[in-house]
Amino acid sequence: MKKYLVKLTTDERAELESLTRKGIASVRRVKRALVLLAADDGDKDEVIADKTRVSAGTVARIRERFAEEGLQAALSERPRPGKARLLDGRQEAHLIALACSEAPAGHAKWTLRLLAGRLVELDVIEDISHQTVWRALKKGTSSPGSASSGASPQ
Repeated sequence: MKKYLVKLTTDERAELESLTRKGIASVRRVKRALVLLAADDGDKDEVIADKTRVSAGTVARIRERFAEEGLQAALSERPRPGKARLLDGRQEAHLIALACSEAPAGHAKWTLRLLAGRLVELDVIEDISHQTVWRALKKGTSSPGSASSGASPQ
């Protein structure tokens, strides 16, 4: 006997069916909806896992979240662990614009340390290391001064 049974209301079922038919939700959200619909139909976890191509443990966790926290919690992502980002989108955009601008007088090009120092001078961020600047610039596809757009030469 299952510890966490899924019994959907008519409205919840309609919402899930609508979610699976529209092409605007993330794949993870659609898979969770499919798991809940199959669980409501009475399918076993192994059958649901095969149908939706997820593990049986994932099916069990989705059932548990639905039973304990409700439909929206079962469909949504939980925050992931890890350190918070040091630069938000606005700050990264400012960094990229700065890196693409003319280098300061007396320098042929921007260095990571110069960029970090200028960001602090301009009050874009309180404090930042050159490694953080490097990681932020590395995420982008632009590589000024290089013919290729990636980190490794071709």
